[in-house]
Amino acid sequence: MTNIYFIRHAESDYSVRNSRIRPLTQKGLADCALVTEFLRDKDIDIVLSSPYKRTVDTLQDFAEKNHFKILEIEDFREIQSNSGKINKEDFSLFMSRYWSDFNYKLPGGESLAECQERNINALKEVLAQHARKNIVIGTHGIALASILNYYGNTFGFENFMDMSFIFPWIVKMSFTGTNHIKQNAVWPYISHT
Repeated sequence: MTNIYFIRHAESDYSVRNSRIRPLTQKGLADCALVTEFLRDKDIDIVLSSPYKRTVDTLQDFAEKNHFKILEIEDFREIQSNSGKINKEDFSLFMSRYWSDFNYKLPGGESLAECQERNINALKEVLAQHARKNIVIGTHGIALASILNYYGNTFGFENFMDMSFIFPWIVKMSFTGTNHIKQNAVWPYISHT
């Protein structure tokens, strides 16, 4: 069995509009220690991440304390939405459009279907290369939600909104080969299985 711990990044500083270099807030940096503590007894074999600063930084404390190099995988990045101008008040309405039409996208952006396909292809490659390992993958809210939706299409807009402001959020998924067999949110505990 292959176990994957998806770590949705800690709280990030939304005043930085460039998603790729957006840092963690002070609270986010402090919460990295909670991620390290959670992973302490999970017998992790490899640490992978989206290349975005906030995901890498969320895993840095664990990686350093346990002598891992974080391997960045470009295709685990967040959806390219060009939504930098969307304010918090309009976020729910904006996201409902993505979830009601997986092919919806803003000009120059990416659809939820495209984000999901990219993340699933990367995940399948990881499963093929690292079978029977315990793996950490640093990820993002929409990217992780698209993965959960792929393996259980009951995970939808309402579930996404429930977790959209939980930082960090950890979901464990177990696989035999590339076949998904179970998943659950393990920290903070919110079950969607």
